[in-house]
Amino acid sequence: MYNVVFLGAPGAGKGTQAALVAGRANLAHLASGDLFRKAIERDDELGRQVKTYLENGQLVPDSVTVAMVLNRISELENVAGVILDGFPRTLSQAEALSTALEAQGERVDRVVYIAVPQAELERRLSDRWVCRSCQATYSGADREASASCRKCGGELYQRPDDTPETVKSRLEVYFRETAPLIEYYRQRGVLAEINGQGDIENITARITEALKQG
Repeated sequence: MYNVVFLGAPGAGKGTQAALVAGRANLAHLASGDLFRKAIERDDELGRQVKTYLENGQLVPDSVTVAMVLNRISELENVAGVILDGFPRTLSQAEALSTALEAQGERVDRVVYIAVPQAELERRLSDRWVCRSCQATYSGADREASASCRKCGGELYQRPDDTPETVKSRLEVYFRETAPLIEYYRQRGVLAEINGQGDIENITARITEALKQG
């Protein structure tokens, strides 16, 4: 199994690129938020643990999240590997994931860090609108053209944490927590830093090329 981690600040286009690259490289796209929801829907022991933590307003422990990720990976069939999107987020999570994978004779093979300057991230996030139903993202210009999602017809809205007042603090927290994680993977020789500015297709091509070299 070829294990890839996608890193990127809010607004870097990490989710968009993970979905595009996964489809072209026969990789499963595993987003941590989706895994939480699906675990709860299954209502098995792991799902009930996740539900309890979330309902109590607590962070899901690293050990539970890693177990959930590994459980989902073990269920995959007919794919070359996985892209982990949204996990790990901190150095402790990265270490926990590495330990768990090594116990199974595997490892994180490649880490793609989509780098975008903070000023650009602030602009993107402040201009981002999201479908309330399917979570597809749109720009302010898209929102002016249509108040409905082009994919499912759902209502477009702006998340409370995407307003200009909160974007800056969110990014500061992200860079503070993620900087050690980037260095951790750089020292392991698996980090590929990708320029996250420009046309979506060009960024996808850069990532695809980086995965070929990994």
